Amino acid sequence: MKTAYLLPFALLLAACGDNLTHPPDRDGGASTSSGAGGSAFTCLPNLDGQIDATELAPAFDVQVSYVISPVGEDRTVNLAGKSDGKGGVAWDFSPDFATDKALLLTATKVAGKWYASSFPDGDFASPVDTVGEIYGVYSATDKAISLLGIASVVEKPKKGKTLLVYDAPIDVYRFPMTPGLAWSTQASVMMGGMINGLAYSSTDTYDVKDAALGSLALHDLTFEQVHKIETRVTLKPSVGPATQTTWQVGFVSECFGEVTRATSHIGEATANFTKAAEVRRLGQ
Repeated sequence: MKTAYLLPFALLLAACGDNLTHPPDRDGGASTSSGAGGSAFTCLPNLDGQIDATELAPAFDVQVSYVISPVGEDRTVNLAGKSDGKGGVAWDFSPDFATDKALLLTATKVAGKWYASSFPDGDFASPVDTVGEIYGVYSATDKAISLLGIASVVEKPKKGKTLLVYDAPIDVYRFPMTPGLAWSTQASVMMGGMINGLAYSSTDTYDVKDAALGSLALHDLTFEQVHKIETRVTLKPSVGPATQTTWQVGFVSECFGEVTRATSHIGEATANFTKAAEVRRLGQ
């Protein structure tokens, strides 16, 4: 059975800017504004209501910290959000959970990897699982960031090789991203696709919408302007499991990229689901 793979938010980093309001940190001291992980980057959010390609440029070999809910533990989420009292929407992902796990993600260049020849247009790769064994491979242009396929980090892992190459790029973000923008991309796994050493083929459809603009609160910081990106992923294997549909709702900020994501259970009917199979948040 195949997992729906989307752009990991560790790929997209820049600097904190005027869009952040920092509450006190967990130790009771003052929070910094030097960017995720304390690193200074060059991209500064301008809060113009849209995200351009330059505001989601990949940062290579920068390790970024997130927290993730454990496998098998549902999380209650309010993806519809609430009124902020000023005509906008506010989302709250600030509560801490004792069971949260640390997740470190890093983007790397495709050149030199064992799978590089399978992705001649690949610009960067980053883990799409929580253990860093499977990487998504992406292209980045001034028009879109696109998923080209997935590959195991090493060519011959104990579980068997994973290599899925799409016959067309799947756009996970299109630029400029503005509320109301929506698109659909369909692609098929090319001949010779493998997951854990087993043959696999499918036709996958990604329906994406920039659904809303608002603020998002995390434990240590608040983003005053994020885009709510709703993605419905439909996987139709050629053989084996029946067609599967999963929703992934990400909150994307200028320069920081995806700072929070909630993933539904398979078969969920609505983007505003209330029980998430997984929640990832920027944080430590």
